[in-house]
Amino acid sequence: MNHPTWNMGGKITIDSATLMNKGLEMIEAKWLFGVEMEQVRVVVHPQSVIHSMVKFTDGSVLGQLGWPNMRLPIIYALTYPERHSNDLKNWDPTDTPHLTFEKPDEETFPSLSLAREASRVGGTMPATMNAANEETVAAFLRGKCGFLDIPTVVEKAMSEHSATAPTLHSILDADREARIRVRESLGIHSC
Repeated sequence: MNHPTWNMGGKITIDSATLMNKGLEMIEAKWLFGVEMEQVRVVVHPQSVIHSMVKFTDGSVLGQLGWPNMRLPIIYALTYPERHSNDLKNWDPTDTPHLTFEKPDEETFPSLSLAREASRVGGTMPATMNAANEETVAAFLRGKCGFLDIPTVVEKAMSEHSATAPTLHSILDADREARIRVRESLGIHSC
């Protein structure tokens, strides 16, 4: 439960460890920026200084850099296109450790593939994936299943779901059904 750069609470810490947080962010980026999932990449950056990067058609890359703290990106998101002063410590590149980047190991971290599949299927599948993940992580935090079981249980819930068109009603139903499936699965198999 000790993330090297963030203090995020149990759920988000576990999502960070499984890379499900990045899977959810890929789906979010697809919808927020109107891009195809194939255009969204995950890069592992252990120092947590670069919060996002965008590559333009000419190959140039712009990034949002700052101390490992989500307050500045949230302020920016809430006040865009304006820029507001704040009391946060200013980022200084000379005080920053070396920045490193790695490709994620998708065999070790299957949550990224699950998120891509949920996005590909569309409809209510992303809601099912999210609910199954929330329920499984909660079970893990209560000692009811193992860490390595999390993506397996999520994948099982997704495989048992027949996606339908996303309406408020169908999304709420998919969420509820996924949570029931996960609870039943964990109770039967005692992960």
